[in-house]
Amino acid sequence: MLILWLKAFHVVAAVTWFAGLFYLPRLLVYHAEAAEPVVRERLKVMERRLLVMTHLGAALTLLLGLATLGAWQQAAPGYFRAAGWLHVKLALVVLLIVYHGVLARLVRNFAVDHVAWTPRALRVFNEIPALLLIGIVVLAVVKPF
Repeated sequence: MLILWLKAFHVVAAVTWFAGLFYLPRLLVYHAEAAEPVVRERLKVMERRLLVMTHLGAALTLLLGLATLGAWQQAAPGYFRAAGWLHVKLALVVLLIVYHGVLARLVRNFAVDHVAWTPRALRVFNEIPALLLIGIVVLAVVKPF
């Protein structure tokens, strides 16, 4: 029963994390396109606040994910050696963490008006978490191998 509670809150935390990962790059697109200083300043505040929520969602997702893995390891000790899908899922999660780090660095750069990315590049960058989400969900639900 504990595993189900951990999984449920892991999913809730992941939704929070992904909300930030989806919307922060969009804010950066608006920021890169903004010409008025007052608009850029407002976007900096929004980006900073959303990044905090995104960090919290990521931390909770990772903590609850590790707790779920620990609970599964206790319940079925040999399961993870045979669960190839889980290894691939965890690799995708590592890529998601790298993406999150790049996004945090972008927010810091935009906060000091160092805008090196074009709006088009940011739009493409914004698609990466959607692809990772699809892979992670398919692996977790279908468990193809």
